[in-house]
Amino acid sequence: MSAAAAAGHHDMLHEVEVALNYWGLPLFTEYDKYWHVFGLSISPRTMIMTWLTMALVLLFAWYCTRKLDVRKPGKAQALFELLWDFLGEQVYANLGHKKGAPMVTIVLTFFIFILFANLLGLVPTLNSPTADKNTTFGLALIVVFLIHYFGIKFTGLGKHVGHYFQPFKPFVVLNLIEEVARPVTLAFRLYGNIFAGEVLIAVLLGLISINAYVFGGFLPSVIWLAFSVFVGCVQAFVFSMLTIAYVAQMAGDEH
Repeated sequence: MSAAAAAGHHDMLHEVEVALNYWGLPLFTEYDKYWHVFGLSISPRTMIMTWLTMALVLLFAWYCTRKLDVRKPGKAQALFELLWDFLGEQVYANLGHKKGAPMVTIVLTFFIFILFANLLGLVPTLNSPTADKNTTFGLALIVVFLIHYFGIKFTGLGKHVGHYFQPFKPFVVLNLIEEVARPVTLAFRLYGNIFAGEVLIAVLLGLISINAYVFGGFLPSVIWLAFSVFVGCVQAFVFSMLTIAYVAQMAGDEH
């Protein structure tokens, strides 16, 4: 793509963002408005969307558990229990009940947070925090911490470090490369799918007259929006399942 074409693409996306920015939030295309802290550039829009996602997760958890009833659970409680049982089964199948117990709440939180974050960008004027690679890398680094924490906790430091030299000592290079690839692939898989979906929606809106942006401009992208909901759910599930698989590989039983 030529420099002129790239600049035109950027201008079109910026125009769409401005047209939909009813809340007056900082735009992704306004790089001069980034926060600069200790030499780091932080997107205020990503931070605001992340805080909003956290608030929605807390509100969802509170709503589902505010009236717990064992005999006659409400619809919200039943939904929460369904998620708990489904993800819990995946954790216990890979780690067993004793080792998997502390992982269930972590995986459930991952799934709900990422799902809400992915779907937030489908709301007009808002964006998904997972469409920013800094967010996805942050999530991936948490997974790396969990891998080593549970690996050391359940297998011991010596055995945990020793697995890098299996099956032969020269394999330490390949094992370390794999260790670096895990967070990178985790982060870019989630970021790439969500970011691409939002860009395509913006492109679809950019093909329409500026006067039709608000809700009329939303109509041509309805099919893609429906597909984006599916992708958002799948990516939240994939991230959660890979987290379980990576932790189980380090901390699971020998079989």
